[in-house]
Amino acid sequence: MHRLLRWPRRTDHTRSASQTDHAGAVYGSLLAASVIATASAVGDFPGVQLIVLLLVTGTVFWAAHVYASLAGERLVGRPVGWAEVRRAGRRELPIVEAAVLPAAAVAVSPLLGLGPSGAGWLALSVAGAQQFSWALFGALNAGASRTQAAIEGLVNLVFVVLIVAAKAALGH
Repeated sequence: MHRLLRWPRRTDHTRSASQTDHAGAVYGSLLAASVIATASAVGDFPGVQLIVLLLVTGTVFWAAHVYASLAGERLVGRPVGWAEVRRAGRRELPIVEAAVLPAAAVAVSPLLGLGPSGAGWLALSVAGAQQFSWALFGALNAGASRTQAAIEGLVNLVFVVLIVAAKAALGH
């Protein structure tokens, strides 16, 4: 989670795109929320299964994004060596990292007296909160005004509400 927690000063206009781009974290959070809602549609998953499902799905999507990035590099005629593979892997790591907090929420849910359904709601809440937060922080880190950042956060909140509505409509 080291990449997600980097918070460069807002006045530093020399940042690279990877230092201000929180797209992977936002995408990974949306992915985690979708996994939780979908898993709930087919029944209550035991905690360990939901944790594994979250982490494996995040890892598979990370690998797919790394592959797509490398394939795109080849298409534009750039050579792809191990250094580029490592850079692409690090660049896309927030997709996997975004699954960690919802998985941790599932892991601690028994300590809070929550059953499988409650664990799903807790994990979904965590995924939604981090999606909203990363959209907001990403916009601010990229130099957006507070109004623009709030709009980006609210747009992502709409995505979260849609996933929560789908989960509720499915009866979980």
